[in-house]
Amino acid sequence: MGFEGTQAYLSAFAKSEERLNGRPARSLHELRRSAIGRFEELGFPGSRDEAWFHTNIAPLVRKPFRTTTPEDARRAWKSEHPIQELTATRLVFVNGFYSAEDSSTGSLPNGVRACSLAELKASETDWVEGNIARHADYDEHAFVALNTAFLQDGALIYVPRGTAVETPIHVVFVSTASGVPSISHPRTLVLAEENSQVTIIESYTGDGAYFTNAVTEVIADDSAIVDHYKLELESPKAYHIATMQSRQGARTDLSTHAISIGGRLVRNEVNALLAGEAGEATVNGFYLTDREQHIDNHTLIEHAEPNCNSHELYKGILGGRSSGVFRGKIHVHQKAQETDAYQSNQSLLVSEGADINTKPQLEIYADQVKCSHGATIGQLDENAVFYLRSRGLSHATAQRILVHAFAVDILNRIKPESVRNYLERIVMEKFEQAREAGNAP
Repeated sequence: MGFEGTQAYLSAFAKSEERLNGRPARSLHELRRSAIGRFEELGFPGSRDEAWFHTNIAPLVRKPFRTTTPEDARRAWKSEHPIQELTATRLVFVNGFYSAEDSSTGSLPNGVRACSLAELKASETDWVEGNIARHADYDEHAFVALNTAFLQDGALIYVPRGTAVETPIHVVFVSTASGVPSISHPRTLVLAEENSQVTIIESYTGDGAYFTNAVTEVIADDSAIVDHYKLELESPKAYHIATMQSRQGARTDLSTHAISIGGRLVRNEVNALLAGEAGEATVNGFYLTDREQHIDNHTLIEHAEPNCNSHELYKGILGGRSSGVFRGKIHVHQKAQETDAYQSNQSLLVSEGADINTKPQLEIYADQVKCSHGATIGQLDENAVFYLRSRGLSHATAQRILVHAFAVDILNRIKPESVRNYLERIVMEKFEQAREAGNAP
């Protein structure tokens, strides 16, 4: 089925609903209908929308995409996973459909659920229906509405009260073009109950031209600890739009790291709500672009309760004729006294044709706070390059050392060693490829 503009998505939804006939649950059927109605009202964002001013999605909207069936997805996919050396519980989704034969979920502690939405029994859906689409707002976000409208399957992770999951849970979303551009709407829902602990890795990869429209909701109840990593490793021809919304209770510690390396056009929205006292939020990101890539990062950290801390660091390396956007806001509510918040965006331009638009923001309504933000844009330090060359290193080696030092500041904050080593390797490989192709100095 072809997708071309808003009307095509509405037509595709009608056919999808006819096929599903209310499955997987009546309440989700009603949720989908509400979301498509809101999408019809909103339409796709354009250049007049301030939040999208620097990101032109016209090529995405005009391009025809096709939904696929589970059978199409299975036939087109080669059974490969990123980070082969990672020891983890694994959920694999191909074009949005769960692949049980490629997944591995047998080593979880009692009571922990890591599974597919479509596989849930009727008796297990209460906590899902009480949380899904209740945090990622589709009323004002067209792509969230579109994802919710086409919600059929997704990754569901539930950690009961007082449980620590020692092994990471890796959710792998794979997209395939199947001969024509395809579209999928990955969905992830995480509920970590009181005093629980879990590490979650989301990775997005694929082959060919396709559109990934992803939504992740993470709910951390009181005193929960959640480490979250998103690895955007899409095909160079791919489009990737994603929204992550987290909600934290009292005394929680939630960290998220968004790593963006692949894709033709990428838009990441990361929204964190500190909804309980004495919460801690860490929101970090790294992006690496070359050729004519465009990566847009929007973040919002809301301090809604007193005595909470947030730390945010986004770093980017841009080469070729690529472009990037960073727009981050820290919003401190009037009630949120004794807030301590820090935000920084650092960009390194390694070619004359690269461009970055950055806008860190503070919106503060409380009196007793400690908040700061900043942004820097620079190039490789020629004095540092000269110093390294004076010690006998080649020009290329000196550049690699400086780029590595810039990137490793973020990558070293990634706790799983295999993930950290994997990202460090592919970052340096991509920079070297860009340098050899003339997209970096």
